[in-house]
Amino acid sequence: MKLIIDVFYQDKTAKVVGGFFENWEDDKLIKISSKNITDIKEYISGEFYKRELPCILAFLSEYKLEDIELIIIDGFVFLGDNDKKGLGAWLFDSLYKKTPIIGVAKSKFQGNTKNVKEVFRGKSKNALFVSAIGIELFKASAFIKNMKGDYRLPKLLKLVDTETKRYE
Repeated sequence: MKLIIDVFYQDKTAKVVGGFFENWEDDKLIKISSKNITDIKEYISGEFYKRELPCILAFLSEYKLEDIELIIIDGFVFLGDNDKKGLGAWLFDSLYKKTPIIGVAKSKFQGNTKNVKEVFRGKSKNALFVSAIGIELFKASAFIKNMKGDYRLPKLLKLVDTETKRYE
């Protein structure tokens, strides 16, 4: 199973949402679940992973990692061409370098060209910025490009993103 994971912050709480799917051509999630995390760390510029990684790991602690073949995150694997670790690389390391990570970002990170592939979807003139670890970048970007959906953001990623912003 593949997992799309996203985190939304409101005040001192984070809502982590995971959407599970089986095949790249799926247009529906098999399962979607969420977890609210309190007592989150403050955002520090350049160290975003310190805030987001604990939230993602808390969500993942409720699942068997061997059942998850790949994780897609909202963000970057590496920050810049010097291989500075981003959220995706920190997550990969935290998962014992066994679960491939694909990062999908909506905006460009300055000085990040060799570790990122621009992916244009639908009729959008704006690219998605795909990065990867544990899977070849060209393969990861092809998977994201060919996912279902007529718009810039693949349908399954949009479903997870929308769910993060739904607070009860």
